[in-house]
Amino acid sequence: MVRRYNRLLVAVYVLADAAAAIWAFVLAYDIRFESGLIPVLYGYPPLEQYLNVLPFVAVLVPLAFQLQGVYRLRRGRSRVDDFFAVLIGSILAVVFGVICTLYVQAYYASEEARARGAYQVSQIVWALFLGLNVLFTYCSREVVRELLERRWRAGIGLKRILIAGAGDLGRMVADRILQHRELGYQVIGFLDDRAGGDHLGYRGLPLLGTLAEVGDIAQRERIDHLYVALPLEEHAKLLDLVEQTSREFIDVKVVPDLLQFIALRARLEDLDGLPIINLNDVPLQGFNTWVKRAIDVVVSTGALLVLGVPLAIIAALVKATSSGPVFYRQERMGLDGKAFNVYKFRSMPQGAEDSSGPVWARDDDPRATPLGRWLRRLDLDELPQFWNVLRGDMSIVGPRPERPYFVDQFKHRIPQYMLRHKVKAGITGWAQVNGWRGNTSLEKRIEYDLYYIENWSVTLDLKIMWLTLVRGLFQRGVA
Repeated sequence: MVRRYNRLLVAVYVLADAAAAIWAFVLAYDIRFESGLIPVLYGYPPLEQYLNVLPFVAVLVPLAFQLQGVYRLRRGRSRVDDFFAVLIGSILAVVFGVICTLYVQAYYASEEARARGAYQVSQIVWALFLGLNVLFTYCSREVVRELLERRWRAGIGLKRILIAGAGDLGRMVADRILQHRELGYQVIGFLDDRAGGDHLGYRGLPLLGTLAEVGDIAQRERIDHLYVALPLEEHAKLLDLVEQTSREFIDVKVVPDLLQFIALRARLEDLDGLPIINLNDVPLQGFNTWVKRAIDVVVSTGALLVLGVPLAIIAALVKATSSGPVFYRQERMGLDGKAFNVYKFRSMPQGAEDSSGPVWARDDDPRATPLGRWLRRLDLDELPQFWNVLRGDMSIVGPRPERPYFVDQFKHRIPQYMLRHKVKAGITGWAQVNGWRGNTSLEKRIEYDLYYIENWSVTLDLKIMWLTLVRGLFQRGVA
């Protein structure tokens, strides 16, 4: 039912978003060419020329929103999160729209069509469309949300939920439903054989009885859905629950007790009709990897071009102040555990670890040269890693890469440590911008790295890049 309802809600949002995009595009044309507010220097294109682009715009915006994760249900998603998701999705739609219209105009339009600009869209129209689409889309989504919430507050269309199991798993199910009132669900209470007779329940939800009473309770409380959230040792009671509820019009949902094994998002897969549970699924795969790679190429190329002169100056200073090569190559572990060489400006004398072996870096490392300490303090020794990003070894945003020597130690000591290698290592990351870098708690760094992997989106990447620039002057350290 959750999936079916989600599909219905997503379909409503998709249609509303497509309609908002069409209206925003037409209004953008009207403001640009018909309102007189903006001077027109190169003639007035006919409205029909822009109407021909409307089907493309109506499909483009929902596709960009899907790519951005706007249609994905998330815990604790605020209206601010929704606004920025719509904003970034609209920006992606405009970027793709400009690229596609220019491509069609250049390669597929006839000479006559090119001469009269049949497939051209004014850049001012695209800019106006961006602002209007964000406004219309966000407002339409708020209207849909308010209408649904009003309907359910009035008790119309609510689905009544009974949860079998009042332990940690059952309480987590209750938390999820209570956090997502947009689903139109109402939790009536719990069933549990290990109640102890207190009948206190959880979060104001009563403990209605034992599992054997499921039939009578379901009939009395007019239950629509039964969520079975029993611990593994009680799964033998599942057959009795299914048998009793089969006499009533109740949908039964089974929540597997696999929480102790799930570190990332779990996903149900299909193997020729056989359901398979993927315990550690990540959103950064398929088309999303191409998008992230495109961002990495654009940002790293731009950074190397802008920083060309500073990089040359730093290289000259490193060469002049100590003997040895300018760059320091060090083996790190990246995506899927594959090793690569990370590039840094050399901040220590050549052969500093020949006698000591691999040593954990510190803020006050006595081995660093005077220039090296300055470079580390300002993180300037990390700048050559933009070359690693351009090569495809790393990403702009991701967990910081670690040396295989330390990885072999940490993976036996820290649970789920190796899951951080399900994405490319990054120059900056969610842990770093939250202060967990250098000589800080590894457990907290893993916690933040796994949060990033599970919740990846283009918006989150851009947010981390921005926070890196804003907080970089105040949270220095080595990595």
